[in-house]
Amino acid sequence: MTWTTYGLDQYAQKLVLDAKKQDPDSLNQSHKMRLAVAYGLERFWGESLRLQNREADRAKSQYWKKTWDTLVEIMKKAGVNLPNDQVNANNTNQIEAMSEKLWSIPLEDQRVALAILAQLCDSLVWWTQRYKG
Repeated sequence: MTWTTYGLDQYAQKLVLDAKKQDPDSLNQSHKMRLAVAYGLERFWGESLRLQNREADRAKSQYWKKTWDTLVEIMKKAGVNLPNDQVNANNTNQIEAMSEKLWSIPLEDQRVALAILAQLCDSLVWWTQRYKG
């Protein structure tokens, strides 16, 4: 296996610019995303749900979700399929089903996904620092 960048910097730049267009205040989430990586895939994925029901945090929720969607896309290139079900924050059954899928990912694939997510979030933080007003 060889090392590849997977275009993480380009993905991160696009995510940050899109977030800035939608709501510049949501850029503060980049730092929180980087910290959340340490807690695992399920917790990172679930953060968008926590923010989803608060009107003031909708743009932040979307930023987290778009970052997750991007990770899923990147991981497909790496040969790892991450689950990405549509989940309503008020539907406990959907949350439980998605959480179970995330916890069922083989440990080796989890480690690869977390390593790539950490690098993606590092790039998000870098671009955020460049574009924040």
